[in-house]
Amino acid sequence: MYTPNPQEYEPAQDFILCLTPQGFQKVSYIDWGDKNNAQVLVCVHGLTRNSRDFDYLARTLQQNFRIICPDLLGRGKSDYLHVPALYNSAQYMSDMVALLARIGSKEIHWLGTSLGGIIGMMLAAQPNSPIKSLILNDIGMIVPSMALNRLETYARNDRAFSSFEEARSYFQTILSPFGPMRPEHWDHIARYGTKQDETGQFRLTYDPAIGQSFMNEATPSLHFESYWQAISCPILVLHGEESDFLLPEIITKMLYFQPTAKIVNIPQSGHAPSLMIPEQIRIIEEWLSTM
Repeated sequence: MYTPNPQEYEPAQDFILCLTPQGFQKVSYIDWGDKNNAQVLVCVHGLTRNSRDFDYLARTLQQNFRIICPDLLGRGKSDYLHVPALYNSAQYMSDMVALLARIGSKEIHWLGTSLGGIIGMMLAAQPNSPIKSLILNDIGMIVPSMALNRLETYARNDRAFSSFEEARSYFQTILSPFGPMRPEHWDHIARYGTKQDETGQFRLTYDPAIGQSFMNEATPSLHFESYWQAISCPILVLHGEESDFLLPEIITKMLYFQPTAKIVNIPQSGHAPSLMIPEQIRIIEEWLSTM
C-alpha cells in the first residue's frame, strides 16, 4: 500500500515517441507526484487545450496520486502533424496506449475533458482495459452538431496577439463557459495557451488543423453509444449546467444504459468546467477516495 509523502513535488516534463503514418512523433506529458506511487490518474484535455489545464487539480491531488497529463499531438509541446486527417481518434488512442506503457501501471484512473473524455470512453470500453475508474468532464455518448459548430468557430483560429493582455482577453471571451475563474486562472491559461514567435507576437499553442478531421460546414452529431454501453468501470460525469455539449436529454439516455454512473451538476459552468476552482477539485478528490 502506498503511503503518501508530505513533500510537494514539482512537475517533470517528459515525452514519448509515438508512431504515426508520417513517422515517429513526440508526445509531451507532465508528470506530477511520486513516480513510485501505483495510484495513477491520467488527465487528458479538450480539443484545443493542453496538459497545463490540470495544474491546479494536480497540485492538490499529487500527495495521493501520480498524475500524468499529456499534450495530444498538435497541442502544447507535442509535435504537429503535416496531414490534418491524421488527427483522429485511432491515432490518439494509439498514442495514449504508448503513454500507459511508459507509465507501467496495471490500473489507472482516467479524467478526460471533452475530447479527452471521448478518448477515455473508447479506451475504457475495450476488453481488459486498464482504466479502473472514468471521470468525464462535460462530455457524453452523444455530441450535438450545434455544439461542434460553435467549437469550429475558434478551433481553426491561427491568429496572433500583440500582447499577453490581448491573448488573455481572447481566452476570457472564447472560454467563458469554463465558469467562475479568478484572474490568476486566466493568466495561467494565457501563459500556457500561447507562445511568442520570432516577431514577439503571441500565438496559440495548438495546430489550427486539428479540427479539420471531423468538422465541416454540415458537421453531424457524434455518437459513441456503443463505447458508453461497453464500459464496466465506475463512472463520474461532471455536467456544466449551462453546457451545449452535455444536454439533459443526453444524460437521461446515458443513465438508461449506465444506471450506476454518478452525475454531478456544476453550477454557473458550461462546456467545460475549468477544474481549477477548489469546489470542483474537491468533487473529484472525494470521488477518487472511494475507488
